[in-house]
Amino acid sequence: MNPKQLQEMMSRAQDMQRQMQQKMQETVVEASSGGGAVTVKMNGQKQVLSVHIEKDAAADVEMLQDLITAAVNEAGRRVDEATQSALGGMLGGLGLPPGMF
Repeated sequence: MNPKQLQEMMSRAQDMQRQMQQKMQETVVEASSGGGAVTVKMNGQKQVLSVHIEKDAAADVEMLQDLITAAVNEAGRRVDEATQSALGGMLGGLGLPPGMF
């Protein structure tokens, strides 16, 4: 690979990184636990945007803690999945040889 091709690839990679950051700022995932007793919304930067708790779930504090933990963890997994999906699509645009990533 000549230096000019490498420079072009690096430039595309920087552009894709900016696009990825923008996309993750716009990404919002939702996850629930306990059959919808607790619902969490999280953005692509793994910041919790909102938590909704059904009134019935508040009766048992220990169970509520577990449900909140489960919903937050699931939302985090969904952000990771969205990140990997977006990253995989963007890496294809770099024109890298198959198997590099």
